[in-house]
Amino acid sequence: MSYPVLAITSGEPAGIGPDICLDIPQFDLPVRCVILADINLMRERARLLDKEVHIVPYQAELAPQDKTVLEVLHMPLAEPCQTGVLNVRNAPYVITLLDRAHQGIIAGEFAGMVTAPLHKGIINDAGRPFSGHTEYLADISHTPQVVMMLAGGGLRVALVTTHLPLKDIAAHITPELLSSVVQILHHDLQHKLHIAQPRILVTGLNPHAGEQGHLGHEELDVIIPTLQNLQAAGLDVRGPYPADTVFEPFILKDSDAVLAMYHDQGLPVLKYASFGQGVNITLGLPFIRTSVDHGTALDLAGTGRAMSGSLQAAIAAALEMLPPQC
Repeated sequence: MSYPVLAITSGEPAGIGPDICLDIPQFDLPVRCVILADINLMRERARLLDKEVHIVPYQAELAPQDKTVLEVLHMPLAEPCQTGVLNVRNAPYVITLLDRAHQGIIAGEFAGMVTAPLHKGIINDAGRPFSGHTEYLADISHTPQVVMMLAGGGLRVALVTTHLPLKDIAAHITPELLSSVVQILHHDLQHKLHIAQPRILVTGLNPHAGEQGHLGHEELDVIIPTLQNLQAAGLDVRGPYPADTVFEPFILKDSDAVLAMYHDQGLPVLKYASFGQGVNITLGLPFIRTSVDHGTALDLAGTGRAMSGSLQAAIAAALEMLPPQC
């Protein structure tokens, strides 16, 4: 049987990315996963963790018949990796994994990518300005606007703004940005998550959604008029809801996604609900990209205590997003 092929980037080599990738043969999913990593790193980490994993070099035209095999597309490290210890000389390696996954998607070799965590700090320390997976993939694919959405625990939460200081958020929430984010969210809920008529709940920015202007004017000046325009265009978008009540079950039951104004407004609820099974999905890209919802956890690397549930969920989510012919 022929399975769709996903590129799995193993992320920061000193972190838990290689550890959790070693668990992929146990997931028993109908997909061919190709791990982008230094094959020697993967073998060394398997020995360190005492995991009996049959690791083989990836051959595009020769899919293993045994699903317990771990295929690795060898991408060499600049220097040997010490588990749990960042090395600035290996920072370009992490970027190379993403570039190769993207090239494979363009060429039709891969149906999408799933990313293990990287460490933004060490990439910046290497002299390359880098704000994250999402922004980098948007840049190399020439995508003008992307949207971060996390899914898990029965919830989908997308964000209008992502990694901004709180003091800067209000100035960034413009009618143009909000309208663009809602339209991308609506489009990808339809075309990637196969929801025919998406229903989107939108939070306010301020406590109590501004309380009719007594706690801020962003709802009156920006959010409400923008939502009204989108509703007039036929989108089922509702709000603004106070962020402290929008996650009540009786409100959520009629929705497909919640759109929060900023990172820490929506994601703590989702991460509490998902218990390490959350998935980060990048909407707006011209390809499928999902990711784990956690960081590199350098202190857990090589200890055997890293949990791979989020990676399994991310691979399953990518599979669900594939078009039927895949």
